[in-house]
Amino acid sequence: KTYNRSNTALDRVSLHVEPKEFVIIIGKSGAGKSTLLKLLTREERQSSGKIVIGGIDYDKLKDRDIPLLRRKIGTVFQDFKLLPNKNVFENVAFALEIVGFGNKEIEHTVPRVLDIVGLKGKEKRMPQELSGGERQRVAIARAIVRQPKILIADEPTGNLDPKHAWDIIKILEKI
Repeated sequence: KTYNRSNTALDRVSLHVEPKEFVIIIGKSGAGKSTLLKLLTREERQSSGKIVIGGIDYDKLKDRDIPLLRRKIGTVFQDFKLLPNKNVFENVAFALEIVGFGNKEIEHTVPRVLDIVGLKGKEKRMPQELSGGERQRVAIARAIVRQPKILIADEPTGNLDPKHAWDIIKILEKI
């Protein structure tokens, strides 16, 4: 991925990830980690090379099919991106609502996912009432509630203290 002649974000990256494989990409600031994630979620297009995820060749992907692709990819952001006017349950349910799940499915699915991430009993809490670690768990729950084929986490522990960071890593490993 190049942005201009003097700014190459990624050069000759080759990556193959097997099903159920847990991969961590590390590098210094400016190394291109976030750019790689943007390419994988098709927020940006590669300048050259080939991207194939789950059999989907990005060169053949039409713009109208990008939302369908993104439904197969769960994304967890460092800054959580929670909706401040929705409680924990509603934040997670929103990911199902926008793809057309019915209330019955939502009522059944969201509590199970909140239990997986350790937020059972906190369904009615608002984001501002949660610790950073709890907010990140809501973000993870929202990312996995649709059972994506791929889960991408962009610095999921970057805003957390070491104890909460380790808790988040354990949750990601469990998923």
